[in-house]
Amino acid sequence: MPALKKIALTVTSAALLSTFVVSPASAVGKDTPANRPKPPAGMSRVGGELLGRTGTQVKLGAGAPVLPKDLTGRSWIVADAENGEVLAAHNPHWRLPPASTLKMLFADTVMPGLQPKTRTYTVQEKDLAGIGEGSSLVGVKENLSYTVHDLWLGVFLRSGNDAVHVLSSMYGGIPKTVADMQAHAEELQALDTKVVSPDGYDAPDQVSSAYDLTLFARSGLQKADFREYCSTAEADFPGAEKKGKRESFKIQNTNRLLTGADGVDPYKGLAGVKNGYTTHAGNTFTGVAERNGKVLLVTVMNPSSDKPHAVYKEAADLLDWGFAASGKVTPVGELVPPKSASTGTGTGKGPAAAHEEDKGRNGPSHNTEAVAADGGGGGVGIALGIAGGVLALLTGGVFLVNRRWPLPDLVRRLPRR
Repeated sequence: MPALKKIALTVTSAALLSTFVVSPASAVGKDTPANRPKPPAGMSRVGGELLGRTGTQVKLGAGAPVLPKDLTGRSWIVADAENGEVLAAHNPHWRLPPASTLKMLFADTVMPGLQPKTRTYTVQEKDLAGIGEGSSLVGVKENLSYTVHDLWLGVFLRSGNDAVHVLSSMYGGIPKTVADMQAHAEELQALDTKVVSPDGYDAPDQVSSAYDLTLFARSGLQKADFREYCSTAEADFPGAEKKGKRESFKIQNTNRLLTGADGVDPYKGLAGVKNGYTTHAGNTFTGVAERNGKVLLVTVMNPSSDKPHAVYKEAADLLDWGFAASGKVTPVGELVPPKSASTGTGTGKGPAAAHEEDKGRNGPSHNTEAVAADGGGGGVGIALGIAGGVLALLTGGVFLVNRRWPLPDLVRRLPRR
Protein backbone atom coordinates (compact mmCIF):
# COMPACT_ATOMS: atom_id res chain seq x y z
CA MET A 1 0.00 0.00 0.00
CA PRO A 2 1.43 3.44 -0.91
CA ALA A 3 2.66 5.47 2.04
CA LEU A 4 0.07 8.20 1.46
CA LYS A 5 -2.78 5.73 1.58
CA LYS A 6 -1.36 4.22 4.77
CA ILE A 7 -1.31 7.65 6.39
CA ALA A 8 -4.87 8.34 5.27
CA LEU A 9 -6.05 4.99 6.62
CA THR A 10 -4.29 5.62 9.91
CA VAL A 11 -5.93 9.04 10.29
CA THR A 12 -9.35 7.61 9.40
CA SER A 13 -8.92 4.75 11.88
CA ALA A 14 -7.84 7.18 14.57
CA ALA A 15 -10.92 9.31 13.91
CA LEU A 16 -13.19 6.27 14.17
CA LEU A 17 -11.45 5.15 17.36
CA SER A 18 -11.92 8.63 18.76
CA THR A 19 -15.62 8.42 17.98
CA PHE A 20 -16.04 5.14 19.83
CA VAL A 21 -13.80 5.97 22.76
CA VAL A 22 -14.41 9.66 23.45
CA SER A 23 -18.18 9.66 23.00
CA PRO A 24 -18.90 7.00 25.63
CA ALA A 25 -16.54 8.78 28.01
CA SER A 26 -18.57 11.96 27.70
CA ALA A 27 -21.75 9.97 28.22
CA VAL A 28 -20.31 8.63 31.48
CA GLY A 29 -20.60 12.18 32.77
CA LYS A 30 -16.89 12.90 33.31
CA ASP A 31 -16.73 16.66 33.48
CA THR A 32 -14.14 18.74 31.71
CA PRO A 33 -13.99 22.53 31.67
CA ALA A 34 -15.22 22.43 28.08
CA ASN A 35 -18.27 20.20 28.52
CA ARG A 36 -19.14 20.58 32.19
CA PRO A 37 -22.93 20.82 32.50
CA LYS A 38 -24.46 23.62 34.52
CA PRO A 39 -27.17 23.15 37.14
CA PRO A 40 -30.54 24.62 36.21
CA ALA A 41 -31.34 28.11 37.37
CA GLY A 42 -34.60 27.00 38.97
CA MET A 43 -34.38 24.14 41.44
CA SER A 44 -36.66 22.97 44.22
CA ARG A 45 -36.59 24.82 47.53
CA VAL A 46 -37.95 21.97 49.62
CA GLY A 47 -36.01 22.07 52.86
CA GLY A 48 -35.10 25.73 52.60
CA GLU A 49 -34.59 28.60 50.17
CA LEU A 50 -30.79 28.26 50.15
CA LEU A 51 -31.03 24.66 48.99
CA GLY A 52 -32.62 25.84 45.76
CA ARG A 53 -29.69 28.08 44.87
CA THR A 54 -26.84 27.00 42.62
CA GLY A 55 -23.37 26.42 43.99
CA THR A 56 -22.12 25.66 47.48
CA GLN A 57 -24.17 26.70 50.49
CA VAL A 58 -22.52 26.82 53.90
CA LYS A 59 -22.61 29.22 56.86
CA LEU A 60 -19.41 28.89 58.86
CA GLY A 61 -19.41 29.98 62.47
CA ALA A 62 -16.60 30.63 64.90
CA GLY A 63 -14.11 27.80 64.94
CA ALA A 64 -15.77 25.95 62.07
CA PRO A 65 -13.44 24.20 59.62
CA VAL A 66 -13.64 25.23 56.00
CA LEU A 67 -14.93 22.72 53.46
CA PRO A 68 -12.60 20.08 52.01
CA LYS A 69 -10.50 20.84 48.97
CA ASP A 70 -11.11 19.41 45.51
CA LEU A 71 -14.79 18.53 45.82
CA THR A 72 -15.85 17.72 42.26
CA GLY A 73 -19.30 16.17 42.71
CA ARG A 74 -22.00 17.80 40.60
CA SER A 75 -24.20 17.64 43.66
CA TRP A 76 -23.64 16.77 47.32
CA ILE A 77 -25.15 17.24 50.77
CA VAL A 78 -24.12 16.73 54.40
CA ALA A 79 -26.90 16.48 56.96
CA ASP A 80 -27.53 15.51 60.56
CA ALA A 81 -29.46 12.24 60.39
CA GLU A 82 -31.14 12.88 63.72
CA ASN A 83 -32.49 16.42 63.64
CA GLY A 84 -32.41 16.79 59.85
CA GLU A 85 -30.24 19.92 59.77
CA VAL A 86 -28.37 20.36 56.49
CA LEU A 87 -24.85 21.46 57.42
CA ALA A 88 -23.70 22.20 53.87
CA ALA A 89 -24.80 21.43 50.33
CA HIS A 90 -23.85 21.90 46.70
CA ASN A 91 -26.68 21.94 44.14
CA PRO A 92 -28.59 19.44 46.31
CA HIS A 93 -31.79 19.64 44.25
CA TRP A 94 -30.11 19.14 40.86
CA ARG A 95 -32.12 16.36 39.19
CA LEU A 96 -29.58 13.78 38.00
CA PRO A 97 -29.57 10.07 37.10
CA PRO A 98 -29.34 8.23 40.44
CA ALA A 99 -27.94 4.82 39.41
CA SER A 100 -28.28 2.11 42.07
CA THR A 101 -28.69 4.56 44.92
CA LEU A 102 -32.34 4.51 43.80
CA LYS A 103 -32.44 1.02 45.28
CA MET A 104 -32.74 2.73 48.68
CA LEU A 105 -36.18 3.97 47.64
CA PHE A 106 -36.97 0.53 46.21
CA ALA A 107 -36.13 -1.14 49.53
CA ASP A 108 -37.89 1.47 51.66
CA THR A 109 -41.03 1.05 49.55
CA VAL A 110 -41.13 -2.71 49.02
CA MET A 111 -39.55 -4.15 52.18
CA PRO A 112 -42.61 -3.74 54.45
CA GLY A 113 -44.77 -5.65 51.96
CA LEU A 114 -42.45 -8.66 51.67
CA GLN A 115 -42.58 -10.17 55.12
CA PRO A 116 -41.50 -12.40 56.71
CA LYS A 117 -37.97 -12.36 55.35
CA THR A 118 -37.90 -16.16 55.64
CA ARG A 119 -40.55 -16.34 52.90
CA THR A 120 -39.34 -18.53 50.01
CA TYR A 121 -39.90 -17.98 46.30
CA THR A 122 -39.02 -20.08 43.26
CA VAL A 123 -37.76 -17.87 40.44
CA GLN A 124 -39.44 -18.12 37.05
CA GLU A 125 -38.03 -17.16 33.67
CA LYS A 126 -40.38 -14.18 33.37
CA ASP A 127 -39.09 -12.75 36.66
CA LEU A 128 -35.70 -12.12 35.06
CA ALA A 129 -37.02 -10.58 31.85
CA GLY A 130 -36.19 -6.99 30.99
CA ILE A 131 -32.99 -6.67 33.00
CA GLY A 132 -30.85 -4.00 31.39
CA GLU A 133 -27.78 -4.96 29.40
CA GLY A 134 -24.63 -4.75 31.51
CA SER A 135 -26.59 -4.71 34.77
CA SER A 136 -24.92 -5.67 38.01
CA LEU A 137 -26.11 -9.14 39.01
CA VAL A 138 -25.84 -11.26 42.11
CA GLY A 139 -26.46 -14.54 40.26
CA VAL A 140 -30.14 -15.37 40.75
CA LYS A 141 -31.15 -18.35 38.60
CA GLU A 142 -34.56 -19.46 37.38
CA ASN A 143 -36.12 -22.61 38.84
CA LEU A 144 -34.19 -22.14 42.06
CA SER A 145 -35.72 -20.94 45.33
CA TYR A 146 -34.54 -18.03 47.46
CA THR A 147 -35.70 -16.42 50.66
CA VAL A 148 -36.61 -12.76 50.82
CA HIS A 149 -33.57 -12.41 53.07
CA ASP A 150 -31.31 -13.88 50.37
CA LEU A 151 -32.67 -11.52 47.75
CA TRP A 152 -32.24 -8.39 49.90
CA LEU A 153 -28.63 -9.36 50.51
CA GLY A 154 -28.27 -9.58 46.74
CA VAL A 155 -29.74 -6.10 46.37
CA PHE A 156 -27.65 -4.36 49.00
CA LEU A 157 -24.35 -6.21 48.74
CA ARG A 158 -24.05 -6.82 44.98
CA SER A 159 -26.56 -4.23 43.76
CA GLY A 160 -28.15 -7.13 41.89
CA ASN A 161 -30.74 -6.02 39.38
CA ASP A 162 -31.75 -9.67 39.06
CA ALA A 163 -32.66 -9.69 42.76
CA VAL A 164 -34.57 -6.41 42.33
CA HIS A 165 -36.63 -7.86 39.48
CA VAL A 166 -37.49 -11.01 41.45
CA LEU A 167 -38.52 -8.99 44.51
CA SER A 168 -40.59 -6.75 42.23
CA SER A 169 -42.36 -9.83 40.86
CA MET A 170 -43.11 -10.99 44.39
CA TYR A 171 -44.41 -7.51 45.22
CA GLY A 172 -46.86 -7.46 42.32
CA GLY A 173 -44.80 -6.70 39.22
CA ILE A 174 -42.61 -3.93 37.84
CA PRO A 175 -45.43 -1.43 37.02
CA LYS A 176 -46.88 -1.69 40.54
CA THR A 177 -43.43 -1.42 42.09
CA VAL A 178 -42.55 1.69 40.08
CA ALA A 179 -45.91 3.31 40.85
CA ASP A 180 -45.57 2.62 44.58
CA MET A 181 -41.98 3.89 44.61
CA GLN A 182 -43.13 7.12 42.99
CA ALA A 183 -45.96 7.48 45.48
CA HIS A 184 -43.61 6.82 48.39
CA ALA A 185 -41.12 9.38 47.07
CA GLU A 186 -43.89 11.95 47.04
CA GLU A 187 -44.91 10.96 50.57
CA LEU A 188 -41.33 11.57 51.68
CA GLN A 189 -41.43 14.95 49.88
CA ALA A 190 -38.69 13.74 47.56
CA LEU A 191 -40.13 15.82 44.73
CA ASP A 192 -37.05 15.80 42.50
CA THR A 193 -37.45 12.09 41.84
CA LYS A 194 -39.03 10.41 38.84
CA VAL A 195 -39.00 6.61 38.95
CA VAL A 196 -38.91 4.64 35.69
CA SER A 197 -37.08 1.45 36.70
CA PRO A 198 -36.97 -0.02 40.21
CA ASP A 199 -33.27 -0.87 40.03
CA GLY A 200 -31.88 2.53 39.03
CA TYR A 201 -30.73 1.34 35.61
CA ASP A 202 -30.41 4.21 33.14
CA ALA A 203 -33.83 5.02 31.70
CA PRO A 204 -35.20 8.09 29.90
CA ASP A 205 -36.27 10.78 32.38
CA GLN A 206 -35.32 8.76 35.46
CA VAL A 207 -33.84 11.25 37.92
CA SER A 208 -33.39 11.98 41.59
CA SER A 209 -31.22 14.39 43.59
CA ALA A 210 -28.72 14.36 46.42
CA TYR A 211 -31.43 15.81 48.65
CA ASP A 212 -33.96 13.10 47.74
CA LEU A 213 -31.47 10.25 48.04
CA THR A 214 -30.66 11.47 51.54
CA LEU A 215 -34.37 11.46 52.40
CA PHE A 216 -34.61 7.86 51.15
CA ALA A 217 -31.67 6.80 53.30
CA ARG A 218 -33.02 8.54 56.38
CA SER A 219 -36.41 6.90 55.97
CA GLY A 220 -34.97 3.47 55.20
CA LEU A 221 -32.70 3.56 58.22
CA GLN A 222 -35.76 3.64 60.47
CA LYS A 223 -36.26 -0.03 59.49
CA ALA A 224 -34.25 -2.73 61.29
CA ASP A 225 -34.03 -4.97 58.21
CA PHE A 226 -32.86 -2.08 56.04
CA ARG A 227 -30.15 -1.25 58.59
CA GLU A 228 -29.07 -4.88 58.71
CA TYR A 229 -28.69 -5.30 54.96
CA CYS A 230 -27.01 -1.98 54.19
CA SER A 231 -24.40 -2.55 56.92
CA THR A 232 -23.55 -6.16 55.97
CA ALA A 233 -20.07 -6.41 54.48
CA GLU A 234 -20.06 -10.06 53.40
CA ALA A 235 -22.56 -12.92 53.22
CA ASP A 236 -23.22 -16.35 51.72
CA PHE A 237 -25.57 -16.44 48.74
CA PRO A 238 -27.38 -19.59 47.52
CA GLY A 239 -25.90 -21.17 44.42
CA ALA A 240 -26.75 -24.16 42.26
CA GLU A 241 -28.07 -27.50 43.42
CA LYS A 242 -25.59 -30.32 42.91
CA LYS A 243 -26.22 -33.91 43.91
CA GLY A 244 -29.26 -32.87 45.88
CA LYS A 245 -27.33 -30.28 47.89
CA ARG A 246 -27.60 -26.51 47.60
CA GLU A 247 -24.24 -24.85 47.26
CA SER A 248 -23.45 -21.27 48.22
CA PHE A 249 -20.88 -18.63 47.37
CA LYS A 250 -19.51 -15.54 49.08
CA ILE A 251 -20.70 -12.08 48.11
CA GLN A 252 -19.12 -8.84 49.29
CA ASN A 253 -20.70 -5.43 49.60
CA THR A 254 -19.67 -3.11 46.74
CA ASN A 255 -19.65 -0.18 49.18
CA ARG A 256 -15.89 0.25 49.50
CA LEU A 257 -16.11 2.67 52.43
CA LEU A 258 -17.74 -0.20 54.32
CA THR A 259 -15.44 -3.04 53.22
CA GLY A 260 -12.15 -1.30 52.46
CA ALA A 261 -11.92 -3.13 49.13
CA ASP A 262 -9.80 -2.07 46.15
CA GLY A 263 -7.46 0.11 48.16
CA VAL A 264 -10.15 2.34 49.67
CA ASP A 265 -9.71 2.95 53.38
CA PRO A 266 -12.81 1.80 55.28
CA TYR A 267 -14.51 4.68 57.04
CA LYS A 268 -14.69 4.12 60.79
CA GLY A 269 -18.23 4.38 62.02
CA LEU A 270 -19.84 3.83 58.60
CA ALA A 271 -23.07 1.81 58.47
CA GLY A 272 -23.91 1.81 54.73
CA VAL A 273 -25.98 2.98 52.86
CA LYS A 274 -25.69 2.49 49.05
CA ASN A 275 -23.38 3.16 46.14
CA GLY A 276 -24.13 3.12 42.43
CA TYR A 277 -22.75 3.54 38.94
CA THR A 278 -24.23 3.70 35.46
CA THR A 279 -23.05 5.19 32.19
CA HIS A 280 -25.15 8.34 32.50
CA ALA A 281 -25.14 8.73 36.27
CA GLY A 282 -21.44 8.27 36.83
CA ASN A 283 -20.66 7.29 40.43
CA THR A 284 -23.20 8.02 43.16
CA PHE A 285 -23.03 7.34 46.88
CA THR A 286 -25.07 7.84 50.03
CA GLY A 287 -23.55 6.96 53.39
CA VAL A 288 -24.41 7.14 57.08
CA ALA A 289 -21.80 7.24 59.82
CA GLU A 290 -21.61 7.76 63.58
CA ARG A 291 -18.92 9.44 65.64
CA ASN A 292 -19.12 10.24 69.33
CA GLY A 293 -22.91 9.96 69.34
CA LYS A 294 -23.42 12.14 66.26
CA VAL A 295 -24.97 10.52 63.17
CA LEU A 296 -24.46 12.13 59.76
CA LEU A 297 -25.73 11.42 56.27
CA VAL A 298 -23.81 12.32 53.13
CA THR A 299 -24.67 12.00 49.45
CA VAL A 300 -22.30 12.65 46.53
CA MET A 301 -23.40 12.48 42.89
CA ASN A 302 -21.14 12.19 39.86
CA PRO A 303 -17.73 13.57 40.83
CA SER A 304 -15.65 14.68 37.86
CA SER A 305 -12.29 13.82 39.42
CA ASP A 306 -10.24 11.29 37.49
CA LYS A 307 -8.77 9.95 40.75
CA PRO A 308 -9.71 6.33 41.51
CA HIS A 309 -12.78 5.95 43.71
CA ALA A 310 -13.28 9.70 43.95
CA VAL A 311 -16.89 9.33 45.10
CA TYR A 312 -15.73 7.55 48.27
CA LYS A 313 -12.88 9.98 48.91
CA GLU A 314 -15.17 12.99 48.61
CA ALA A 315 -17.87 11.37 50.76
CA ALA A 316 -15.31 10.54 53.46
CA ASP A 317 -13.90 14.06 53.37
CA LEU A 318 -17.38 15.53 53.72
CA LEU A 319 -18.17 13.25 56.65
CA ASP A 320 -14.94 14.26 58.37
CA TRP A 321 -15.83 17.89 57.79
CA GLY A 322 -19.37 17.39 59.05
CA PHE A 323 -18.27 15.82 62.32
CA ALA A 324 -15.71 18.58 62.87
CA ALA A 325 -18.18 21.32 61.92
CA SER A 326 -21.19 20.07 63.85
CA GLY A 327 -22.32 22.75 66.27
CA LYS A 328 -20.09 25.34 64.61
CA VAL A 329 -22.14 26.07 61.50
CA THR A 330 -25.58 27.53 60.94
CA PRO A 331 -27.74 25.05 59.04
CA VAL A 332 -28.52 26.03 55.45
CA GLY A 333 -31.71 23.96 55.35
CA GLU A 334 -33.29 20.81 56.65
CA LEU A 335 -34.39 17.33 55.65
CA VAL A 336 -38.15 17.62 55.69
CA PRO A 337 -40.33 14.98 57.36
CA PRO A 338 -42.85 12.88 55.43
CA LYS A 339 -46.00 14.70 54.30
CA SER A 340 -48.28 12.81 56.68
CA ALA A 341 -46.07 13.28 59.74
CA SER A 342 -46.73 15.71 62.52
CA THR A 343 -43.45 17.38 63.49
CA GLY A 344 -44.49 18.47 66.98
CA THR A 345 -42.05 21.12 68.12
CA GLY A 346 -39.60 20.50 65.28
CA THR A 347 -38.83 23.01 62.57
CA GLY A 348 -39.74 20.73 59.67
CA LYS A 349 -42.03 22.28 57.10
CA GLY A 350 -45.35 20.58 56.55
CA PRO A 351 -46.47 19.36 53.14
CA ALA A 352 -48.28 22.54 52.19
CA ALA A 353 -45.27 24.74 52.82
CA ALA A 354 -42.95 22.40 50.98
CA HIS A 355 -45.22 22.19 47.95
CA GLU A 356 -45.57 25.96 47.86
CA GLU A 357 -41.79 26.24 47.78
CA ASP A 358 -41.48 23.65 45.03
CA LYS A 359 -43.42 25.31 42.23
CA GLY A 360 -40.40 26.01 40.08
CA ARG A 361 -39.63 29.33 41.74
CA ASN A 362 -36.09 29.76 42.90
CA GLY A 363 -33.97 32.36 44.59
CA PRO A 364 -31.19 34.14 42.72
CA SER A 365 -28.00 32.31 41.91
CA HIS A 366 -25.78 32.60 44.98
CA ASN A 367 -22.68 30.96 46.36
CA THR A 368 -21.91 31.36 50.03
CA GLU A 369 -18.26 31.59 50.93
CA ALA A 370 -16.62 28.19 51.26
CA VAL A 371 -12.87 28.01 51.80
CA ALA A 372 -11.13 24.66 51.44
CA ALA A 373 -9.58 22.72 54.29
CA ASP A 374 -8.62 19.21 55.22
CA GLY A 375 -11.08 16.98 57.05
CA GLY A 376 -10.07 15.36 60.30
CA GLY A 377 -10.80 13.05 63.14
CA GLY A 378 -11.43 9.37 63.61
CA GLY A 379 -14.40 7.42 64.80
CA VAL A 380 -15.51 4.17 66.38
CA GLY A 381 -18.52 1.93 66.03
CA ILE A 382 -21.20 1.55 63.42
CA ALA A 383 -24.45 3.43 63.87
CA LEU A 384 -27.40 1.24 63.08
CA GLY A 385 -30.04 3.39 64.71
CA ILE A 386 -31.23 6.84 63.80
CA ALA A 387 -32.71 9.24 66.34
CA GLY A 388 -36.43 9.20 66.22
CA GLY A 389 -36.70 5.45 66.69
CA VAL A 390 -38.73 3.32 64.35
CA LEU A 391 -41.42 5.00 62.27
CA ALA A 392 -44.79 3.30 62.50
CA LEU A 393 -46.06 2.32 59.07
CA LEU A 394 -49.54 1.60 57.89
CA THR A 395 -50.26 -1.11 55.34
CA GLY A 396 -48.85 -0.05 51.99
CA GLY A 397 -46.02 1.93 53.53
CA VAL A 398 -47.87 5.14 54.44
CA PHE A 399 -46.50 6.88 57.53
CA LEU A 400 -48.84 7.02 60.47
CA VAL A 401 -50.64 10.34 60.43
CA ASN A 402 -50.37 12.52 63.55
CA ARG A 403 -47.37 10.61 64.84
CA ARG A 404 -44.55 12.93 65.85
CA TRP A 405 -41.63 12.66 63.46
CA PRO A 406 -38.91 12.00 64.22
CA LEU A 407 -39.85 10.22 67.42
CA PRO A 408 -37.91 11.54 70.42
CA ASP A 409 -36.39 8.28 71.63
CA LEU A 410 -33.10 7.03 70.19
CA VAL A 411 -32.50 3.30 70.04
CA ARG A 412 -29.05 2.49 68.72
CA ARG A 413 -27.62 -0.91 67.91
CA LEU A 414 -23.88 -0.61 67.55
CA PRO A 415 -22.13 -3.76 66.29
CA ARG A 416 -18.39 -3.38 66.65
CA ARG A 417 -15.82 -4.32 64.09
